[in-house]
Amino acid sequence: MITYWQQKDGQFLRVNKNQIDDSAPVWVDARKLTTIDMALLEAGCGIDYDHITDILDPDELSRIEDGDTYVLTIVRIPIYEANADVPYYTIPLGIIIEGNTIITICGSNNEVLEDISSGHVKSIILADFPAFIIRLLSRADITFLKYLKEINRQSSAIQRDLQGSIENKEIIKMLNLQKSLEYFTTSLSSNQLLLSKLHKTKLMTFDEDDVDWLDDIEIDNRQAMGMADTYSNILTSLMDTFTSVISNNLNIIMKKLTVINLVLMVPTFITSFFGMNIPLPFAHNGWIGMLVISGVCLLTTIVTAYMLRDRSPVKKISQKRKNK
Repeated sequence: MITYWQQKDGQFLRVNKNQIDDSAPVWVDARKLTTIDMALLEAGCGIDYDHITDILDPDELSRIEDGDTYVLTIVRIPIYEANADVPYYTIPLGIIIEGNTIITICGSNNEVLEDISSGHVKSIILADFPAFIIRLLSRADITFLKYLKEINRQSSAIQRDLQGSIENKEIIKMLNLQKSLEYFTTSLSSNQLLLSKLHKTKLMTFDEDDVDWLDDIEIDNRQAMGMADTYSNILTSLMDTFTSVISNNLNIIMKKLTVINLVLMVPTFITSFFGMNIPLPFAHNGWIGMLVISGVCLLTTIVTAYMLRDRSPVKKISQKRKNK
């Protein structure tokens, strides 16, 4: 889908293609492209088809390069998709400056472009393309920070659920959040390299205000990288901890099953012994013999269970605390 935007009195107005004012700058917003949209961008805007496919490649890294008649900038932006297995991930966003037109190409709808088109980003001027790109990069960093806080909130909620009962679905959620943080860390590192290149590039001219904005964006980007790294380490530690808890719970269950098996072995041994082809006591006493043998089995079971009871110091201390 391709939409066209022009700015009037600081507000973005969506216009039809045949109503575009050629004397004013135009923002071409292309998202979720079809084959027809790709052909239209190639033929109508003169964009190299290879560049379009690069932008739509989900693994493409951030970069800036010079095309034949335009300047191409690719930046990684965050995406939130509630119904996806991994709800937070990143995709590339292509920004192309060609004459009086700036073109953004993205393979999915995203909050960054929605915020700009809806007017949530203040003091953005479409006529100043370098400043427009910087504001877009700044909005991407703000969205990264917002999603990182949400990931941290979700991981804390999952941690509370795991303290009650450890189930596979909670562990899978934690693994997916871990994947999201890895995606964020990789994309933020790629964006950091792009910001460094923008300071040195001769493909675009930045004024002093733009340079100050770039410095602020680098600070925000480093902050997001630090947060992503910290949250990733915390999630890794949590996963290791709960893995140990699961292993310990399994050992406790196996211990209990072993004790039960040993307790049942004693009466089984007695009844098996009396089941051999040997003269048996109380064989002619009817119910009395059965009651005597049953009593012997019960007595040996109680004695065995008493001998196998847990006498660990830790359990004794915890029991004393409970009694207090």
